[in-house]
Amino acid sequence: MNLFEDEAGPKKTEANTPLAARMRPRTLDEFVGQEQILGPDTLLRRAIEDDALTSVIFYGPPGVGKSTLAHIIAGTTKAHFEPFSAVTGGLPELRKLIEAAATRRRLYGTKTVLFIDEIHRFNKAQQDALLPHVENGFFVQNAATTENPYFEVNAPLLSRARVFTFGPLSDEDMGRLLDRAASDPERGLGALNVALEPEARAHLIEKSGGDARTALNALELAATTTRPESRQADAARRITRAIAEEALQRRALIYDKTGDNHYDTISAFIKSIRGSDPDAGLYYLATMLTAGEDARFIARRLVILASEDIGNADPMALVIANAAAHAVEYVGLPEAQLNLAQAVTYLAAAPKSNASYVGLKRALADVQEARARPVPKHLRDTRSATGRRAAGDAAYLYPHDYPGGYVAQSYLPAGVQTQPYYEPTEHGAEAEIKRRMEERGTPPPPILGE
Repeated sequence: MNLFEDEAGPKKTEANTPLAARMRPRTLDEFVGQEQILGPDTLLRRAIEDDALTSVIFYGPPGVGKSTLAHIIAGTTKAHFEPFSAVTGGLPELRKLIEAAATRRRLYGTKTVLFIDEIHRFNKAQQDALLPHVENGFFVQNAATTENPYFEVNAPLLSRARVFTFGPLSDEDMGRLLDRAASDPERGLGALNVALEPEARAHLIEKSGGDARTALNALELAATTTRPESRQADAARRITRAIAEEALQRRALIYDKTGDNHYDTISAFIKSIRGSDPDAGLYYLATMLTAGEDARFIARRLVILASEDIGNADPMALVIANAAAHAVEYVGLPEAQLNLAQAVTYLAAAPKSNASYVGLKRALADVQEARARPVPKHLRDTRSATGRRAAGDAAYLYPHDYPGGYVAQSYLPAGVQTQPYYEPTEHGAEAEIKRRMEERGTPPPPILGE
């Protein structure tokens, strides 16, 4: 059985077909979400409607419409459509499809669209086997992956495909899908007379994390296991938040990703790490992850904190935070939770300094409050005529020509510095920076008249 077998089967929906599969959109007009790539007059939409699709890769988290869009392409293209799962299929099966596509092209001039689901499961040899046939036009590659294709797909194959990034569905999109499934009498749950209470609906939307499949499967389980309110034929099956929680196996947290709880929690998270409390940092991290907070948002805040609150007291802090942010993109959830936890505990335990942050604020104040100052003559680019003339008046001292790679000379324009910008602390590695700066002494004052 392949990914699209249900399309060719009987029109009557089988009882054991999951709701998410039954409610799969059949046309672009039924498709919900991904407006950034499928909205009116977008490149991808025009390519599908005009049957002019070239090789593409759909990248995004589960349940956001990648395979659904492949279904729609299968129903609209005049080309022969061939689905293939990288999870269950291997190189021998792939070669047979390639040979059939070549024969079809040679004998009938028919193009083949090969849809490869979970292409990141292909090893290098399997991906290499595709490359020459994509180049010679035997088929158009349409692939889907939940892993970052820039890491998981061979560069030559990737360069011959256009990557379209799918994001999690918005709350509004999720609500539309749930309402449609609850009311549709033919493919959905309309015949069961489902009454989805607002709190239950909101819980399914929030806890599904933009994954339509998760939300619809939970709705189906809740509806089919909830008894009607009476024995009357039209009695409603009322789904409460408690039933939704049980169906989804996720309890409701007092956390609104766009409201006060969101800002209060991230504030407590940052302040706990700044205050060197790794346990509190982990607690608020767990709260946000459980509530479905965007892991990239958490990672970005850690990268900012590494420079704002730790800085040169531990230069590795920024490295660790950046590595965690990269892991969120490369590994994804749920495994990337481990990388975030490592970053949180490291940053919380690190020595703290906001000297870089304070220094930047002081410099910004001078730049914004004072008029623009010319660059000192001895620091100008000698490739320009102005710079060459200036160099004759005040020569630049090349630090590497002096012992220790340092020579005292002025670098600031005249009249701009109101106070020292960067004043290192005695914390961590910054204490050594402070010692070196003190040994070198105060730089000479700017040269007046420049």
